[in-house]
Amino acid sequence: MPTFSKKPAYIAAPPPEPRRTPGQSVRALLGNPYFGALAAGSMFVTMLGVLIAVTGDPKAGEPVVRVSLAKIAGRAEPGWRNALAPERPGDPLVTEDLFTLSETPVEAESLIGGQAVITMPGGQMFQAGGPLPQAPLAGFHTQGPGGLLPIIAQDGRTPAEAYARPFTPNGKPKIAVMIGGLGLNAKATRQAIETLPPQVTLSFVPYAEGLQGWIDLARAHGHEVLLEAPMEPMDYPENDPGPYTLLADAQPADNVRKLEWLLSRASGYYGVTNYLGSKFVSSDRAMAAFSGALRARGLAFVDDGSATRRAGGVPRASADKIIDDQLSAEAIDQQLLALEAGAIQSGQALGAGFAYPVTLSQVARWAQGLEQRGYQLAPASALTSP
Repeated sequence: MPTFSKKPAYIAAPPPEPRRTPGQSVRALLGNPYFGALAAGSMFVTMLGVLIAVTGDPKAGEPVVRVSLAKIAGRAEPGWRNALAPERPGDPLVTEDLFTLSETPVEAESLIGGQAVITMPGGQMFQAGGPLPQAPLAGFHTQGPGGLLPIIAQDGRTPAEAYARPFTPNGKPKIAVMIGGLGLNAKATRQAIETLPPQVTLSFVPYAEGLQGWIDLARAHGHEVLLEAPMEPMDYPENDPGPYTLLADAQPADNVRKLEWLLSRASGYYGVTNYLGSKFVSSDRAMAAFSGALRARGLAFVDDGSATRRAGGVPRASADKIIDDQLSAEAIDQQLLALEAGAIQSGQALGAGFAYPVTLSQVARWAQGLEQRGYQLAPASALTSP
């Protein structure tokens, strides 16, 4: 039986090479393929350094966008970690590296007036439709029984003014779209925040876990935010919007207490929108108490078209179209085209939709060519009036 030794096999030493002249040594070195590769690499690095020294930063001709998302991870309030939790068991956990949520991550840097700072070649800077300031803003909140509540600042400015997305009209017909039902489905919420233009207004469900984190992320992407108030529908309680539903026949004080709980769930929204509410908005007494509470806190009210004839002394807007009553791409496209027609006729139009995947994809595609078609995409706040 053969045996195997653990010792290395004996290898005979190679015979000594013959002595070479200096010229032969240089020629042999140049002919060595490893030396040739090393020399070529060194020459490439040297030439690249010279090129950068002469021409400057190779990316100097591109706009540089600096967006401040770092503060989200540093918030004392809980929520953002839950909002960014894995969608399915086994998925990687999204942690403080919030930039991984975006397909086009940007470096955190400074802001000017809550707008992204874009630096063009030559050092010229201008503000673009970038992130909105981190909430809560100083002077616009007070501590309530369940959390922060919005208030009018001492100088008279309202949260509706402070938290709305800035807008400058350019004379073209304005079209706004608000997308609701956000915060419950992580995938749809991220899709809305990251793929829709920042001019699109997003509304969030008050019962959503990690609500503040979602609102922070939406504002970091430039979206103004509405908070949804669940209101009594005609078929209540068969159709129940939740334990804090505002009821048409409830005492006004009871509805105000419920509303304050809803408002204390997060900060950073400029107004409230309805979730359902066909019965609630038909009650004069209920709507008077609701509008009075919003007016006292300086908030706007933007509805899905259910409360078109209701005023209330607050900044108001009502949707002209529900864009996804029929869940098909073709039907949604037709409703978006109807918004364009309405904007031509009236100078502005507001559409409302839900965070269905087909709605999000069609709105994103439609918005891409809106300016070329002669319209201006606007936040919903730009269409409000007292």
